Amino acid sequence: RVFYLAAKMASSKGLKKVLLMGKSGSGKTSMRSIIFANFLAKPTMRLGPTLHVDHDNVKFLGNLVLNLWDCGGQDAFMEAFFNSERSTTFSGVHVLIYVFDVDSHEHKKDVEQFRSCLNSIQDLSPDARVFCLIHKMDLIKNETDRVKLLEEKRKELTGIAGKRQLTVFRTSIWDETLYKAWSEIVYQLVPNVNKLQEKLEKLCNLCGADEVVLFEKETFLVISDAISRKHQDVHRFEKISNIIKHYKLTCGKTQARFKSMEVKNSKFTAFVDLFTTNTYIMVIMSNPRIQSAAIQQNVKFAQPHFEQIIKAKV
Repeated sequence: RVFYLAAKMASSKGLKKVLLMGKSGSGKTSMRSIIFANFLAKPTMRLGPTLHVDHDNVKFLGNLVLNLWDCGGQDAFMEAFFNSERSTTFSGVHVLIYVFDVDSHEHKKDVEQFRSCLNSIQDLSPDARVFCLIHKMDLIKNETDRVKLLEEKRKELTGIAGKRQLTVFRTSIWDETLYKAWSEIVYQLVPNVNKLQEKLEKLCNLCGADEVVLFEKETFLVISDAISRKHQDVHRFEKISNIIKHYKLTCGKTQARFKSMEVKNSKFTAFVDLFTTNTYIMVIMSNPRIQSAAIQQNVKFAQPHFEQIIKAKV
């Protein structure tokens, strides 16, 4: 009864329905808890399996609500999702996230269940975006082997999907790859994201900054970034998300609130500060002639404009 009530609420309120699916034990609940419930990686090891469906309405950027369906991956539940509960489960979906466990010994079954997911999505939510997470990649110790496995999985899953576009990420709860994947996923759902990107690039140029990055306040996922000077580490933003999220949680344990921080050395200055009601901003500068106080003043003047963009509805 609760299952069908949740489905009705999702459609009536216009929430962004997100399906999180995959075999039992693949790590779906752990990653959801880290991103949206402020868990550290180690405590998620004690989380039990999801029974049937765990529904959660997650606020993101204040006015965007993700109607997250964490679907149990046990065979009995998966069979119900594809048969008796097919319409309820797969109707009105905006995003399907399918999690593959690299440690799985049931490859054939995993692929068949994914194929059933795609068929159901195609029939009932043809406009839904599809993401595949190749999870627990930390179990593959060699980086060359990880890259090879990811490409093999991408080729295999793309072949199964046929004409349907899908995006494949490698993920682990122990590093920044989890933040990379979820930042990309949520980015697809953010209203006015193109306008936000345009204004952020103007702010970056106005400040003479190397980079300006917007993070969502609670999850610290990257919403948008503007770059005027290339950097060799393509995962640096997600690493920062991971580090600051951990730091915020540590501050919380001592009843302290994280508001801002500044890092400075001979090569660059970087500061992270609360920006709009629902975002943090990070500005990085390498030009020693630019004063941090001047940048912060520009950021302060820009804040009301970004607040309006973020709060505006599509």
